Amino acid sequence: MALIKSGNPALNKNTFQGYLMTSGVETMTLQGTVGKIIIMMLLVLAGAIYTWRLFFQAAQGDPEAIIGRILVYPMIGGIGGFIVALITIFRKKLAPYTAPVYSILEGLLLGGISAIAEIRFPGIVIQAVSLTFGVLFALLIAYKSKLIKPTQNFRLGVAAATGGIFLIYMVTFILNLFGFNMYYLHNGSWMSIGFSLFVVVIAALNLVLDFDFIESGAEMGAPKFMEWYAAFGLMVTFIWLYIEILRLLVMIAVRRE
Repeated sequence: MALIKSGNPALNKNTFQGYLMTSGVETMTLQGTVGKIIIMMLLVLAGAIYTWRLFFQAAQGDPEAIIGRILVYPMIGGIGGFIVALITIFRKKLAPYTAPVYSILEGLLLGGISAIAEIRFPGIVIQAVSLTFGVLFALLIAYKSKLIKPTQNFRLGVAAATGGIFLIYMVTFILNLFGFNMYYLHNGSWMSIGFSLFVVVIAALNLVLDFDFIESGAEMGAPKFMEWYAAFGLMVTFIWLYIEILRLLVMIAVRRE
């Protein structure tokens, strides 16, 4: 199977370059990669439970404690996770060590933002979690049954859309630094909901490319440590998908108020 292009920055056309058909070492397998994905999900859950409990303890006691003590954990998770992700992308051989750290840090972030959403809209987090896993398994079934085929045009389209979304987010972030708020992206209007739904669809389609990319790596005989890197790449997409689904549900809930 030829190398493919993915919209995921962690799994692109150069991911396995220089690591293929390595002789004398144990090679990457699908089963091994799935095992690493499960481990990473459990680590994300552990980090999320920690910050989740802190937020709810503060909400039931002294809410002002959130500002000084609790918000630091999601901030550490978000910034630290981004730094560790960059290290993993540029130093793939470190993935067996950095991927678990990335999972825990992202868990701290997800636990915080999930708790904030849950305090405002009780029951919204279980909906987001259920939808995220539902999308994951539905697309996996569709991919394995060949209902969705990652053709070259499909890959290029998803990669282009992912790049466009990233560019919009970067422009929005830069404008916010200068005091220009693009409220239409998150104000609960039909336009913002439509854009958020589009992002969810693109994030979900990236999962298909990630499945195909992982399968390609296993078939090509990538070394064993690439199981951790491939699992890391899939988790990047999975976490992005969860955040976007949660964001979409929050905007819908805001509109219903």
